[in-house]
Amino acid sequence: MIKVVLIDDEPLALQILKEYLTENSDFIIIGEAHNGFDGYKLIQTEKPDLIFLDVQMPKLSGFEMLELLDQKPSVIFTTAFDQYAVKAFEYYAIDYLLKPIAKNRFQTAISKFKNAKTLNLKSETDSESITYDIPRDRIVIKESGKLEIIYFDKICFFEANDDYINVYTASKMYKKKITLSKIEQFLNPTKFIKTHRSYILNLDYLKNIEPYEKENFVAVLITNHKVQISKAGYIKLKDALGI
Repeated sequence: MIKVVLIDDEPLALQILKEYLTENSDFIIIGEAHNGFDGYKLIQTEKPDLIFLDVQMPKLSGFEMLELLDQKPSVIFTTAFDQYAVKAFEYYAIDYLLKPIAKNRFQTAISKFKNAKTLNLKSETDSESITYDIPRDRIVIKESGKLEIIYFDKICFFEANDDYINVYTASKMYKKKITLSKIEQFLNPTKFIKTHRSYILNLDYLKNIEPYEKENFVAVLITNHKVQISKAGYIKLKDALGI
C-alpha cells in the first residue's frame, strides 16, 4: 500500500481528496493536517510515500514546511494560486493541482506518481537550490526538534558559516542551512547591508562604527555584538546611512 498524508487548511479540499483517493485501492490515507506545523510533525512521525500539500496555510507555508524536512516524500501540490507552479516544480513536485480539483486532473497526477515510483525517481531537492518568489519576512529554523519562526525585524545580523548561516537576535544565535548570498535575496536592501563577505547587518541595530585595523572598521550594535566591515562594505554602509 502507498501511504498518503493530506495537508490542507480547507475542509472541502480535504474531503474531495479523500473521495478521489478511495477510488484508488492501492493508496491508504494515514493522516491529515490543517497547517504546516502539524504537517511537518505528521510527516516526521509517519514517513508517508506521498503527500498532497497546500501552498498557503496558517503558521507555516507548504514551501517552508518542505524546506525543514530531512527526508522529503513525493509531493503533489494542491492550491488555488497558479503563480507558485514554477517554484513547486523546483521542489521536484510530481504535479501541481489547481482548486477546485477536477477528477481527471487528480487521476493524471496519480498516474505521474506511479510512473515516477516505477522509475525510482526521487522527489527530494536541496532547499539551497530554490529561489523563492513568495514574499518572505521571516525564516523558519529547526532546532532540537522544535520549529522557530524568526521575523527579519528581530534579526540583528547574519554571519556566514560554510554552507550555513548564524542568525543572531538580541538574545540568541540560531543556525540554518542556507548560504549568506541566498538569504540576501530575501532581505530589504535598504535595511540589511552586506558589510563584509561574511556578514549582513540590520541597520536598526547599529549603534556606532569604530576604526579597526588600518583602513577597516567594525560596527557596534545596540546588543553589543560587533560586526566586521570591509572597505567595500563601509562604502555601502555610508550610502545606506546617507553620510
